[in-house]
Amino acid sequence: MNDILHRVGAKGSVAQVYQALTTVEGLAAWWTTDTVGKGNDIGGVLEFRFPPGGFDMSVVELEPDQRVLWEVVSGPDEWIGTHVRWELSQVDEWAIVNFSHEGWKEPVEFMHHCSTKWATFLLSLKALIETGKGQPSPDDVSISNWH
Repeated sequence: MNDILHRVGAKGSVAQVYQALTTVEGLAAWWTTDTVGKGNDIGGVLEFRFPPGGFDMSVVELEPDQRVLWEVVSGPDEWIGTHVRWELSQVDEWAIVNFSHEGWKEPVEFMHHCSTKWATFLLSLKALIETGKGQPSPDDVSISNWH
């Protein structure tokens, strides 16, 4: 199995990051404005839509201000069954996010694209925490014909 791994810090609190990861309003403010569902209950499903398509994630684990874990239940074939993990910690004034998109069967070209897109969206999350304004889809950074 292959994983996408990123680490980013934002000047703010892990409580702010946790809210941005577990509420539709928070997710829509940094990832995609077309977000619906229930992110603050285990078993809840979040539906994320982007111009080229979308995916649904089931909430598997929630540990307030520490961890969020989702499982991809529909979307691109390469994503189904993978997990998206958010590990949070507070270091002084920094909320640290250790992110992983786990369980890719092989490092296909789409995985490389997704790694870069995850990085841009993590920077959008950072901006949301630090300035109150993220850069969610459809206004995100376009990196290729896959957006």
